[in-house]
Amino acid sequence: MLVLSRTRDETIMIGDDIEITVVDIRGDKVRLGINAPGHVPVHRKEVYDAIKRENRQAAQISPTDVSAVTNVSENGSVSPNRRKKR
Repeated sequence: MLVLSRTRDETIMIGDDIEITVVDIRGDKVRLGINAPGHVPVHRKEVYDAIKRENRQAAQISPTDVSAVTNVSENGSVSPNRRKKR
């Protein structure tokens, strides 16, 4: 792990595309501004961990689990009692 000291308004570069700027420091909290390309996801660690956990759970769902919840048969047709009325 690289550990750097920065003061307010100083920036750290990650590669050529990602800038992390110290926006504010109040007590024991540091506010960071992150400028990254749109294709680079940026999340707080706890949000990232929750996304990974949910993706792992979703990957374990079988097609029969989905059809039981949605009443969609294995050939993709929707049972008549589950079609939306217009």
